[in-house]
Amino acid sequence: MKLFGSIPSPYVRRIRLLLADKHYEFVNLNIFSDEDRATLVRLNPTRKIPMLLDGDQVIFDSGLIYRYLSDKFAMEPLSWPQENHLMLINAANDSLVELLLCTRSGFDIAEDKLFFNLQRERVAEVLAVLDQLAEQGQFSDWNYAAISLYCLLDWIEFRQLWSLEPFSALQDFIRVNHDRPAVQSSDPRHSV
Repeated sequence: MKLFGSIPSPYVRRIRLLLADKHYEFVNLNIFSDEDRATLVRLNPTRKIPMLLDGDQVIFDSGLIYRYLSDKFAMEPLSWPQENHLMLINAANDSLVELLLCTRSGFDIAEDKLFFNLQRERVAEVLAVLDQLAEQGQFSDWNYAAISLYCLLDWIEFRQLWSLEPFSALQDFIRVNHDRPAVQSSDPRHSV
């Protein structure tokens, strides 16, 4: 099994954490270099990471990779509430990726523009809801939803995308899970 992705990506990191006790090869791609971009385009028409190659099977997208691995390794499935929590995490993550790409493309994301406003509103509201859920103990089990939340929050801090100061339960969640061996070994700060 080969997992293709980049070290800083929160979507890639969640799969790496899910596979922490499994045998697989991680192929680190710089998706903005010509050579690695060509590899990505050759294997994945969506031009996104992560992607998983297992024998002849290529799986695109972290959500589908999770489902595939969950079936392959008979992992306990997420409950419907946990699936909803994962959708919240993905919504905030997607909005922050969009804002980061806009910033890297030279746009001023602080401008009063509909697209930027919608992304900022989504992130603020979702983080507030995730903070409430964390306070209620909804992420106390280290499952795919909790892993995905950790990857989102740590990526936010790593990229300095949003202040987590107002969200004490999310900050506690980060502290509680920070020292897990797989979290430490997959920390993007170690590769920079």
